[in-house]
Amino acid sequence: MAEAAGVTTVCVSTGRDLTAQVKPPRSVFVNFPMGNAFGRPFDRVMQLAVLRAALQLTVTAEEGGVLVDLPYVWHEPFEFNPGGVNM
Repeated sequence: MAEAAGVTTVCVSTGRDLTAQVKPPRSVFVNFPMGNAFGRPFDRVMQLAVLRAALQLTVTAEEGGVLVDLPYVWHEPFEFNPGGVNM
């Protein structure tokens, strides 16, 4: 609805496969644990970097459904474990 009203949107995603299927108008993917799309709590430098990359996509995207992988790295191993404890 926002896009139809002329409001540009960007999805910040931690689930690349699902985002690729849904195809929002513009998306950036960060390979971070769910719930941490902008980085660790209080990591203002990382949060700002992700936010700037997402906002930059509003200017640089030339077609709908674009999905950009951001180069940021989560420095500890993690994996998705449905129904269990995530690490």
